[in-house]
Amino acid sequence: MMAKSRYFYCLFLMNSLINIINFTPRELLDTRFDGAQSSILVAVVTGTLFIYLFTKVINKFPGKGLPEIFASALPRLLASPLILIYAVLWYFAGALILLSFVDITLRFVSPDTHPTAVLLGFLAVVCLCSRIDPLSLLYGLEVTLGITLPLILYTTVKAVVNPNFSWDAVLQMMTYSLHRPDMNSIAAATFTFSGYINMAIFNRVFHGLKLKHVWILSLEGLLVLLVTFYVPIGYHGTVGVERHVYTWFTTADSISIEAFLVERMLYVFYFAYSTLALVSAVIQWHVGKELFLSQLPSTGGKPRSKLRQEVVILGVFAAGTLLLMRMDQYNLNMLGVFLLHIRWYGELLLILLLFWCYWMIRRRRA
Repeated sequence: MMAKSRYFYCLFLMNSLINIINFTPRELLDTRFDGAQSSILVAVVTGTLFIYLFTKVINKFPGKGLPEIFASALPRLLASPLILIYAVLWYFAGALILLSFVDITLRFVSPDTHPTAVLLGFLAVVCLCSRIDPLSLLYGLEVTLGITLPLILYTTVKAVVNPNFSWDAVLQMMTYSLHRPDMNSIAAATFTFSGYINMAIFNRVFHGLKLKHVWILSLEGLLVLLVTFYVPIGYHGTVGVERHVYTWFTTADSISIEAFLVERMLYVFYFAYSTLALVSAVIQWHVGKELFLSQLPSTGGKPRSKLRQEVVILGVFAAGTLLLMRMDQYNLNMLGVFLLHIRWYGELLLILLLFWCYWMIRRRRA
């Protein structure tokens, strides 16, 4: 059974929404006076171009993931190191999401809980769910978006129409929009469009992906980036916004809900984003696990042998995340910014490699 094209949009939407709580807002706000706004426009164009090129070339390999594509066109001495590097990047993407949410949980929801207990709970869910087959994960992602998207939209609308929101601060920020783009901000902002890259494994359940109306993805990505950037400034001011680590959670914490079961918007926002973050980490680690599995000896279709391999890989993932938890906030942020840059160049390299593989296969057939 093959997945329908709408699940591609789910992967894109998941990544663009999780962008709000990751390192992208911090990076954009750090350069708010030095080109962040023009960088957003450049990122929209670049991200849309990457999506178009990637989907164009991945369609040439229906039902195949990255390991199968590389194995058919590249020498093993080149393909194996590349796949291992990408697998590590996917692991770090999921690990950083989990570590960020452990910190958020301790700061805003349950400061008395031991961080290891919170992380172990997250790891148990993510490791178990990462073993689910790709099609079931896509179904689960669609259901998760159906639950969380209305809550996120409600939070966003509630924030913008709030009387405490300062449009003057937003208009003042716009006066800096003509500054030249900043490379750090471009790399951070393009993360909003990076959901497509999970097709490196999920393409196994797609056959003839039909991507229509790419401009919708551009518009959605632009709106998410503008909301991510301007709403915290409207609440905390052009200068005060730099004092907050998780600007959106601080913003949600300052919004009250009149005539609603929950008085503070923070709990609604936390529920929506904790659910989305866990699903996002599951997707990331599933891709990383499958990439690592492709480099291990074949199990010959034996379920127990494959289970042992998966347990070892996910065990290493969990142990590595527990070790990363020893990093302080500053070093964790530096690692996140570094990975944003590596990810951007890695996506460009992957697109070029896929075009090279397609050209090599066509050349052999000619």
